Amino acid sequence: MTEKILTDKNLVVRHSRLELLEHWAIALSGLILLLTGIFELPVAKRYYIIAMPGLGWSADFITSLYLHYAAAFVFTMAGLFHLVYHGLSGEKGLIPQKGDMMQSVAVIKSLIGLGKEPPMHKYLPEQRLAYIGMALIILMLILSGLVKTYKNIYMPDMPHTMLLWATWIHNIFFVLFFLTFLAHMAAIALRPNWPMVRGILTGKVRLDYARHRHSLWMAEIEPAAIAIPETSETVTEIIPETPSASPQESPSEDQKTLESIEDLPAQKTASSDGPEKKY
Repeated sequence: MTEKILTDKNLVVRHSRLELLEHWAIALSGLILLLTGIFELPVAKRYYIIAMPGLGWSADFITSLYLHYAAAFVFTMAGLFHLVYHGLSGEKGLIPQKGDMMQSVAVIKSLIGLGKEPPMHKYLPEQRLAYIGMALIILMLILSGLVKTYKNIYMPDMPHTMLLWATWIHNIFFVLFFLTFLAHMAAIALRPNWPMVRGILTGKVRLDYARHRHSLWMAEIEPAAIAIPETSETVTEIIPETPSASPQESPSEDQKTLESIEDLPAQKTASSDGPEKKY
């Protein structure tokens, strides 16, 4: 578990450095794939993209294709690493749960002032739903891209029907990938999600924010911190009662002892008076 609470800094570790590296490898290679995929179309010259600083190469199909292949390799390796690493570690935080659809609706309503936001785990319900959708899109892009790459390198005479299917699938899921990218950026732009930007950049978010919005997650990683205040209050209440009970018991015993001692002269007097009366 990478989560760690830094109380003195009011921070909680949400992602490890390795997870940040994985995220940015997928994000940056995915962005390069988007751009080079567009540049492989005859648009760079038509829309004067080549006039932009540093993009003079964008009208060269071969350069765009090689960059696309390089980014696809990084993208695929990072995706495989994600599956293996998180699969072996048993992390299931992004797997959709029962009720995520209804909770996502409740979250969206809360953003426009209709109702309150439900308590959250580490990931929001819409994040878990988007994760499955993005995983499907990435899978189809990789598979169709491999078919197209195999055709370009090893099988130039690939059947036209197979190539056509691979091209259509690749293009359709390219558009879906672009739309989900825009949705991801739009979600970050929402004010309630601003504190999570820090987590994307540094791996840490504010502790007070996490306790407020991700209370279910915090209940999992700081059970001791939640139980300690209750225990200390209980002890604080019990401790004063313990010394107060012992003084009450000891005076009562001492009082009995004193009473028995005080009775001794009376018994002696009674015993001394007895013989005198007999005399």
